[in-house]
Amino acid sequence: MDCASAYPPYGRNDDQGPRQEIDALLAAPDQRTWSGRRDHAWLLLAVQTGLRVSEWTALTRADTQLGPSPSVHVLGKGRKERCTPLTKETASVLRAWLSEPADGPNQVLFPNRRGGRLSNDGAQYLLAQHVASASNSCPSLRSKRVSPHVLRHTAAMELLQAGVDPTVIALWLGHESVETTHIYLEADLAMKEQILAKTNPHEGCPTVYQPDDALLAFLKGL
Repeated sequence: MDCASAYPPYGRNDDQGPRQEIDALLAAPDQRTWSGRRDHAWLLLAVQTGLRVSEWTALTRADTQLGPSPSVHVLGKGRKERCTPLTKETASVLRAWLSEPADGPNQVLFPNRRGGRLSNDGAQYLLAQHVASASNSCPSLRSKRVSPHVLRHTAAMELLQAGVDPTVIALWLGHESVETTHIYLEADLAMKEQILAKTNPHEGCPTVYQPDDALLAFLKGL
């Protein structure tokens, strides 16, 4: 599988790049509504942290720590626990979201209309709606398949391009093996190759090494 085409936000470099696509997606929810504020919050969290959809939909209000070192406490695959740090921007959005009245007895961080946990299908449905809306201002999104896993990939790629070691990225994402992170390295290389193909190369003049007579005589005498 071509890693670059498998993960749309980093699969192609056109006039509207990954950053513009992410910004358009984050701006898509109507924050004048309760559901829009909720969706903006989980979209930002997903893009920044790289949590699996099953991880962020399972978060409760008690899983968020928004003090001096903001983070979320995650229960991942195999019931392995980890804490993922939050940027100031993400923490600020979550703080505003948490100021709204809790809905439902389970204190789900991003509840559905009935106060229960969002299903994976429900999250995919909401994401598809926001991608469709975002494509009005960012047409490059129209040709891309954006799933919750793509948001996770986006977070990994941003960490990789920021110079974070793949071993640290594996820990960040809750991978059981560092080898799982190798796909991001392949995608990063594919993206850079596509960028290189669009550049104007400098002229080079290849030459073939020709040993002089003294060196040839020396080699023959060995």
